[in-house]
Formats: sequence, C-alpha cells, structure tokens
Amino acid sequence: MNQHAVKRLYLMQVGSMPEYGIPLVCYLVQTEDGRNILIDTGLPEVIPVEGAEFENGQDVIQQLASIGLAPDDIDTVISTHYDFDHAGRHAAFTKAEYVVQRAHHLDAASNPRFALTRPEWDQPAERIRLVDGDTELLPGLELIETSGHVPGHQSVLLRLPTTGPVLLTIDAVPFAEGFTRDVPDDGQTPDAEGVRASTAKLLDLVEREPATLVIFGHDAAQWAGLKQLPDGYG
Repeated sequence: MNQHAVKRLYLMQVGSMPEYGIPLVCYLVQTEDGRNILIDTGLPEVIPVEGAEFENGQDVIQQLASIGLAPDDIDTVISTHYDFDHAGRHAAFTKAEYVVQRAHHLDAASNPRFALTRPEWDQPAERIRLVDGDTELLPGLELIETSGHVPGHQSVLLRLPTTGPVLLTIDAVPFAEGFTRDVPDDGQTPDAEGVRASTAKLLDLVEREPATLVIFGHDAAQWAGLKQLPDGYG
C-alpha cells in the first residue's frame, strides 16, 4: 500500500446557524504514514457583527485536541473556499501548506465577500499551493473543481480502505435535496448555471465511481446520522 494513502476520515461540527438549524463543519483526513490533512477550518474565534447569524460551537482546535492533535500537527489545510464559515481559523495552522484552487485565490484578492476572512487566508505565498482544476493531491484524495457557489470552489473525493469512495460535496451541494440534475434557480444564486454544472459533474462522478457515502455540506438531517469525531470512517 502506498505510504501516503488515505487511512481515516473524521467529521467535526464546529458551529451552526441556529435560525436555520444548519451545521458548520470541518473534516480531518489521516494517511497511512501519519500525515494530518484538515479540510476547512470553520468560523473565526470571535464572530464580528456581520456574522451575527453564525454561532460557534466546539471549534476545530478544541476538537483536534480531543484526539491529541495540536495545530502544528496539521500538515495540510485543504481550503475549499474562503467563505466566513469555512476559512475562519486558517491562520492558526502555521506549519501547514494551504491548498486552494488558483481561480478562487485570485478572485478572493478583490472580492469583498472574502474580506472578513482575509487575515486568515492571506498567508505567505510560499505556504500556499495553488491548483488548477481536478487534482489528485495524494493516493485516495482528489480535489474536484466545482465552481458555482463561488468561483474556484472545490469538493473532495476520498477512497477509504474499508468504507470505499466518500464524496464531500462541501457547498457545491449543501443539502441532499439539491443533488439532482434539475436544480431549481432560486433567483438568489449569482451563478445558478455554474451550480447546475458542478452538481451534474458530481452526479456523473458518483455514477462513474459509485460512492459509498456522499456527505453534503450543511445538511442537518444527514449530519445527525453520521459518525462524528472521535468516531470516524476508515
């Protein structure tokens, strides 16, 4: 077995949007040779006025500590995108390499949507790995470019030794009901066509390589039935 192969996946709920009952989540991937890969970092430690609808829970650093990991133990942070609830603690992981889609990172530089979290994601260039499109990061872990929610959003496909393929849609498909080729235009999505295209891309992927588990980004009903840290998927 390849020494970098994916061994385990942990799920963590780090906060919520109480008004809507929406969980805010992060993921930890561990490899056979002991690497720790964090997918997103959750909300900022202190939520500013602009984020009043968000509520912190047990943050990602506390949750990692519960299984004996400190921020310096994280080798890689996969940044799916720089939204407030996904990139709020990036700066805490000072030893990690950040992996983000080039299109997203470049857009964020002038996009006011990501200004609140800029002190977190705007790290030294030597610590940021920019990728272009679908990328195999290591055996058993693929980044899937899924623009639409924001430019350069990325989802993650994992191949676990026992569980099999697991797709993390993140915000490309936040709720199970949206995992359809007939995604309705709610009139509020700036890039509805991009959302439909990315959803279709993920549906094609699942048909091509049947996923044992598709985890949606903010689906409370699904989340309640999933294993959460300290339990995990192997």
